[in-house]
Amino acid sequence: MEFNFEDFPEDAIVLDGLDEAIIGITEEFGGNGRILYSREKILDILQKRDGMTEEESVEFYYFNIVGLFASESNPIFLVTDKF
Repeated sequence: MEFNFEDFPEDAIVLDGLDEAIIGITEEFGGNGRILYSREKILDILQKRDGMTEEESVEFYYFNIVGLFASESNPIFLVTDKF
């Protein structure tokens, strides 16, 4: 699925180079929507595009992506491989 950036909430944080990992936009009462990313797709991109091992991509993901706090509009990450 391809998203149009015009559809994103105004203050949404978009992760550079990870557009293919976007799986949706969230909605919540009284708040701005946020971009929803697939953790598995992010890890796949890091491994294929950047040549990271699985371990390197997981470490990078948690430290540099999940650990990012830019604003209340930070992205949200969906984990599906543990279910």
